[in-house]
Amino acid sequence: MTVKLRLTRKGSKKRPYYRVVAADSEAPRDGRFLDILGTYDPMKNPAEVKLDGSKVSHWLSKGAKATESVNAILKREGLLKVSTTAN
Repeated sequence: MTVKLRLTRKGSKKRPYYRVVAADSEAPRDGRFLDILGTYDPMKNPAEVKLDGSKVSHWLSKGAKATESVNAILKREGLLKVSTTAN
């Protein structure tokens, strides 16, 4: 079982609201998850992000992989170190 940090969609039609969750990589997008790490509201200007940093670091230390969108959110919030290694 691999764990991914990803977004689950909430909200109504044309009013998206997302939860950042730790979930099994084989679970459906809005299906079962292991832990709620925070929320992301793209409809506010600027987008509102609320994350529990201790939970995020806990799951990353256990080997969880973040999806592209969650990775961008974590970098913007300063919870993920930006690697500057060039190949």
